[in-house]
Amino acid sequence: MYSREQIVLQHLLRQLRQELGLRQDEVAARLATYQTFVSKYESGERILDLPELRQVCAALGTDIVEFAVRYEDVLHKDTAQEDAT
Repeated sequence: MYSREQIVLQHLLRQLRQELGLRQDEVAARLATYQTFVSKYESGERILDLPELRQVCAALGTDIVEFAVRYEDVLHKDTAQEDAT
């Protein structure tokens, strides 16, 4: 079972790619890797380490700090919504 934090990470990476109008194969080309690499980290089949996450962020036109802020915002928003119910 995936943690809530891992699921948020997967969804956020996919969302960022889609916001840029990129397909998985286009991100893979930017990373000089295969489309399956992108598919696997978006589905949770593969967990990114910190250097890989940094490279993915760069390929998506953001830096890891900006991404981390966005990630934390989503986590805090989800937590606030859970607390309100």
